[in-house]
Amino acid sequence: MVHKVHAPDVVDVVALGESMVTFLPSRPGRLADVPSFARAVGGAESNVACALAAAGHTARWVSRVGADGFGDHLLEAIAAYGVDVASVTRDPDRPTGVYFRTAGDRLTDAHETAYYRAGSAASAMAVGGVDETALHACRVLHLSGVTAALSPGCRDLLRCLLAPRTGRRPLLSFDVNHRPALWRGEDGPRVLLELARGADLVFVGEDEAERAWHVRGGPRAVRELLPEPAALVVKQGGAGATVFHRDGADFAPAPRVDVVASVGAGDAFAAGYLSAVLRGLPVRLRLRHGHLAAAAALTVPGDLAAPPARALFDRLATLDEDGWGRLRLGPGWTRPARTGEEGRTP
Repeated sequence: MVHKVHAPDVVDVVALGESMVTFLPSRPGRLADVPSFARAVGGAESNVACALAAAGHTARWVSRVGADGFGDHLLEAIAAYGVDVASVTRDPDRPTGVYFRTAGDRLTDAHETAYYRAGSAASAMAVGGVDETALHACRVLHLSGVTAALSPGCRDLLRCLLAPRTGRRPLLSFDVNHRPALWRGEDGPRVLLELARGADLVFVGEDEAERAWHVRGGPRAVRELLPEPAALVVKQGGAGATVFHRDGADFAPAPRVDVVASVGAGDAFAAGYLSAVLRGLPVRLRLRHGHLAAAAALTVPGDLAAPPARALFDRLATLDEDGWGRLRLGPGWTRPARTGEEGRTP
């Protein structure tokens, strides 16, 4: 049975998707050699909700978790960030998903992940199986391609949410998040392109678009493939990001970052950008806020990083071009600096 919330409050952002209990290694090495793991929370959409709540926005997470201890942990950990979890359904028959990973960057050949999410509670999300009133009581509804890969029911749910509709609807944000291993022979790239075309705001990596859709020619070629969204953000790795919008396009270079691990950086970028959207900031500052939020995630080992205080965010985002170009951020840069300096600038 779906747990219904009566007349839910309208929040800034609702994020729909699976979160899993993540096990982080106690030391580098193969999974076979790691003796112990620390427990954490991982999930593209809940990461965005947690980051936005930590940045002072109201956020709700909608999902399904098992009626088990891992489900308890997810609800407690995500709620501790200030996220509303009242619309998460407990499934008595399916487990909460978990996964293990090695240390370091998942783009390296040595990186390993072991997912235990097949048949998870979240894979049973479907049209009519989630609290749709709570889903639409928001200014922004954030979705990702990971959810579409979980099951046919999840895929149909996203198709329903991204379909044209009359009347008021939240701004629909969609992170492509192409994960080939999750699709199990399904035509993931085709489905993701279909879903992205129904969104108002889309996030996609330039390299991701090339792998999924064989798009070459840079951000503008991605825009030619995806002209429908009112805003299309093409992330270009360490070079920066370009956003295409109704009035043209803007580019913002990324600051230099001393990377600890790249896991969660894309989710953090989306959260930083959405925070700036919710605050009505100019397009260029939206990109810079995305870069700064990503830098916070890149400089910690886990999926989630405490964002810097809003005043620091705003101060760095409004640096002149020279100051922004000299910015270098390393581990601990989000913590209040006793000397009044933030990050590291050469």
